[in-house]
Amino acid sequence: MKNRHTRREFGATALATIAASILPAPYVRAAEKKYGPGASDTEIKLGQTVPHSGPGSLYGVLGRVGEAYFQMLNEKGGLNGRKVTFLTLDDAYSAPKCVEATRRLVEQEEVLALFGSLGTAPQTAVHKYLNSKGVPQLLLNTGASKWNDPKNFKWTMAGLPLYPTEARILAKHVLSMKPEAKVGILYQNDDFGRDFLGPFKKVLADAGGKAEVIMEQTYDLTDPTIDSQLINLSKSGANVFYNISTGKASSQSIRKAAELGWKPLQLLSAGSTGRSILNAAGFDNAKDIVAIRYAKDAGVPRWEKDPEVMGFEELRKKYLPNVDADNTIAFAGYGQVVTMTEILRRCGDELTRENVLNQAAHLAGFHSPFFLDGVSYSYMPDDYTPMKTLYISIFNGKDWDISDRPVTE
Repeated sequence: MKNRHTRREFGATALATIAASILPAPYVRAAEKKYGPGASDTEIKLGQTVPHSGPGSLYGVLGRVGEAYFQMLNEKGGLNGRKVTFLTLDDAYSAPKCVEATRRLVEQEEVLALFGSLGTAPQTAVHKYLNSKGVPQLLLNTGASKWNDPKNFKWTMAGLPLYPTEARILAKHVLSMKPEAKVGILYQNDDFGRDFLGPFKKVLADAGGKAEVIMEQTYDLTDPTIDSQLINLSKSGANVFYNISTGKASSQSIRKAAELGWKPLQLLSAGSTGRSILNAAGFDNAKDIVAIRYAKDAGVPRWEKDPEVMGFEELRKKYLPNVDADNTIAFAGYGQVVTMTEILRRCGDELTRENVLNQAAHLAGFHSPFFLDGVSYSYMPDDYTPMKTLYISIFNGKDWDISDRPVTE
């Protein structure tokens, strides 16, 4: 076996030498290597904007994980012999700062691509700019439906489950559990809320049965409480509560429903299922809430022997000892940087922005180490839905019980 492997290597080298001697030089160079901005024989330069400061600074760990991973990769020889330079800039979750930082990455640093940047509003501010420049804007940490528009904005791809995907799966769950459901909805009065609302209602309507939405209540991010909305919903006769909220409003609404003695089937958006939100609401109050899951948790007994979680833990211990073992945001960042590395690996020696986009758009079937078993990316050139298979999960008062079978949209 060893000799045969050696012969293959020798044969490939010999053929390359012969080709170089008989083919025109430009043809050989084009066949061997092709570079765009941010790439060379020795380097691949990538960029990202996340809030390293300000109220969203807990997400800055996404950038620190990326820096640690590429440091580890470079110490092992890099990617196909090239070192990766990764620039993670602070946008403080501010659209103007995101524009400034993104322009610097594109025009001064001339990165090959951006990946893992965060936030619907900041990324919307640079959406048209990056597409006009032909710069890949990949694996965004937002699930807004606008990112799935390969016809008009082919350079932009989300990295989280799209909100409409999540909404449709939750709606199907309601139909299976309560075919005659009376649904009350609380939703954030912006694009985030509407991204969840419309697809959910359409699934119920298309089912043609007796399930229906009987009340909708909205709230604004500036509202100090949502007490009045919850009182209205609790009196509506709804036996299903679709809670399309974020952060403080999620905690308040879960707690208020319990205080009112209202016990509907409660659905919560996946972005609000973090332990800090549920802890503020009270774990007992959150018991039996239904949400979708697509990812593992780090630092919990359930997955402590999982090889992919152990890979993150090895990186964390050596390069990020100040990051807690159960920091799920950090683990999510690990999954994304592994995925970006796979996209670059598939590019081989054709490190152009066009090929980076092409490889990302053909990533269907790739399983991130962050994902639950059975979940993989579903990107295709004409459909940028990041993933279509998710899991229904129920909070048991301490942790999430994840269904045995995944659900596909």
